[in-house]
Amino acid sequence: MSSRRLDGKVVIVTGAGCVGPGWGNGRAVAVRFAEEGAKIFAVDKHAAAMEETLARVRGVQGEVEPYTCDVTDAKAVAAMAEACVARFGRVDILVNNVGGSAKGGPVDLSEEIWDAQLDFNLKSVFLTCKSVLPYMEAQGGGAIVNTASTSGIRWTGAAQVGYASAKAAVIQFSRVVAVEYAKKNIRVNTVIPGQMHTPMVEARLAGQRAGGNVDALLAQRQARIPLGFMGDGRDTANAALFLASDEARFVTGTEIIVDGGMSVRCD
Repeated sequence: MSSRRLDGKVVIVTGAGCVGPGWGNGRAVAVRFAEEGAKIFAVDKHAAAMEETLARVRGVQGEVEPYTCDVTDAKAVAAMAEACVARFGRVDILVNNVGGSAKGGPVDLSEEIWDAQLDFNLKSVFLTCKSVLPYMEAQGGGAIVNTASTSGIRWTGAAQVGYASAKAAVIQFSRVVAVEYAKKNIRVNTVIPGQMHTPMVEARLAGQRAGGNVDALLAQRQARIPLGFMGDGRDTANAALFLASDEARFVTGTEIIVDGGMSVRCD
């Protein structure tokens, strides 16, 4: 009997690419799940962003199929789910990793960016679940892991009302879907990462919050973490792996916070 936790499972990973080298959440999930025997259907809007992910998955002898898709487009998402089933015959696990923040409060954030934040961070989860759940139901079960953010449960040092609202909604969306589909043997849970050091810090966040000073931003983020260091995408991936595996067979409608203790601080 194999000791690998996901042997033969088919996993859709959205946001499987990354904005730079290193361990983004989606890339780490794809590689970690492949290490545990899963077949990876890697989805991203930009094919080039997945090149390192594909190489890393193949480097651990994983089977991977890349697919480009805008997960805010309903027709494209439906075609993506169909393509996964056509390629692998089923879909056992869906991991939603698409997301990103835009700074701004309710007055200075434009309506266009507000709408885009909800589409990118929340509608994408709705659409993938909408298309994948019927396949899971027909095959008799499955597991969904959605990625939220500590911005959805607390203030994290920046006004980003669109992002925070969308990520809070992802948490509640997951809870509602978990209850609805529990009797159909489909579990739905959420991973809530905190101040992770992913490639997005250098590529995007430093310019938004620290005038491009990466070291200053890293110091600000690390200072909020009781454990005294930042995690990365591999920490998110390990939490997602537990929730997707049979070890979590009695776990649904809940969240794992992966933030080094930051969310329990009162300052």
